[in-house]
Amino acid sequence: MPEKKVKLLRITQVRSGIGRQFKHRRTLFALGLKRHQQSVVQEDTPAIQGMIKQVSFLVAVTEVEA
Repeated sequence: MPEKKVKLLRITQVRSGIGRQFKHRRTLFALGLKRHQQSVVQEDTPAIQGMIKQVSFLVAVTEVEA
């Protein structure tokens, strides 16, 4: 059975969460971002896509080769 390719996303925080709504700050933390200019790699799932959409003005997203 062929393995399913997992799509990965590199999420980088490019704007500060200071002064933002509590919901947005918690979303950044849930994505794994704790500091400004930090990057994390996450699997591309519907949940992650929803979190990215919610804080799209604070992060930059690029696709990563697995």
